[in-house]
Amino acid sequence: MKTKNIRSPRAARAAAAILALGATLGAAFSAAAQTAPPTPASDTEPVIVPRVERREVPLPRYPSNDFSIGVFGGSYSTQNFGSSGVAGLRLGYAVNEDVFVEATFGRTRVSDANYRLILPGGIFAQRSEPLNYYDVAAGYNVLTGESFFGSRVAKATQGYLLAGIGSTSIAGQRHQTIAAGFGLRVILSDRYSVQVDVRERFFALDLLGQRQSTSNPEVTFGLATWF
Repeated sequence: MKTKNIRSPRAARAAAAILALGATLGAAFSAAAQTAPPTPASDTEPVIVPRVERREVPLPRYPSNDFSIGVFGGSYSTQNFGSSGVAGLRLGYAVNEDVFVEATFGRTRVSDANYRLILPGGIFAQRSEPLNYYDVAAGYNVLTGESFFGSRVAKATQGYLLAGIGSTSIAGQRHQTIAAGFGLRVILSDRYSVQVDVRERFFALDLLGQRQSTSNPEVTFGLATWF
């Protein structure tokens, strides 16, 4: 059996009234949104405005301690003329932790007293003559470690090899000199160190009427300051 969907006039009027009310409310909300006043800028700004004044801060400067200057003393043995005391000055520069360069100037005296027993008048104009030398050498730290002095004190140490070239002046003559040797340095503090060196200096000497290559060992103890 078929039925007919019959809408009553009262229901139609109620639906029309609801639609009209919805349209009126929508228009009212849209107009209110368009006419709403903008939010004041003061509402978005912080209550306290920070004022930071920038200032220049000088960076600290620490000494590099790559340069050194020191003195040394010890014994210098001149071939054919015996041994005598030697003293001098050293200037150094540490290229890095392993490599360094060093300039050395030393002074000692040589005597021909033994030759005067055989040769009248000796070899030198005076019984003893000054011997001066200088050289520039490059060194390499081959052994680095620590040395212990007692049970509580330990100091850094560097064992090194070095070789260089320079000049030796004796009895008014200058002779090209090759220097080589080894040493041990003990770092007492950031500014001071002590070292013991054994070096050999080779140069040709012709004071005896015949040119002869000589080997002249040297043992010294030195003190240096770093800056």
